[in-house]
Amino acid sequence: MDKTQSQTISGDYIAGFVDGEGCFDLQFRRDVRRERKNKPVYYGWKCQFVIVTRKDDEDLLKKIQANLGCGAIYLARGDQVRYSVQDIDNLHNITVPFFRRNSLHGKKKQDFELWAEAIEIIYRNKGKFMRKWVKSDFTRIINIHESMQKFKAKRPQGLKWISIARSITETIK
Repeated sequence: MDKTQSQTISGDYIAGFVDGEGCFDLQFRRDVRRERKNKPVYYGWKCQFVIVTRKDDEDLLKKIQANLGCGAIYLARGDQVRYSVQDIDNLHNITVPFFRRNSLHGKKKQDFELWAEAIEIIYRNKGKFMRKWVKSDFTRIINIHESMQKFKAKRPQGLKWISIARSITETIK
């Protein structure tokens, strides 16, 4: 570990930085397995915690990564770097408790609270086929996804696969 990574930063500082630069992402995704016969299509929920900054702030992302003890840093497009935590166990056991201890503010706090509820639902249903979820969980996560859109600066053109999610809800008993 280099010197910049060993210098710690406070949880309050990280929360403040995330208030401005962080993103709590919840997506219903389509995955085509091209390497398999008949190219089956799978759908599923994907959650991630992301911070994107300019390349010259990479050391700060390394400090945040060291403080949380999870996630990865990637080069992003242009002159940017991206810190991302995608593993549901890390999101549930590390990221959510961290932001419960180190409060966010304003709209980011509201966005986080919805996202944290979605993390709990996904964690509880980890390893289950979507059709085996409790219907109320699946319906709630769709509602959470829709509610979170008002907190996003760049709203997507329509919610791409959400109609598929609604149709899956109809097949759950």
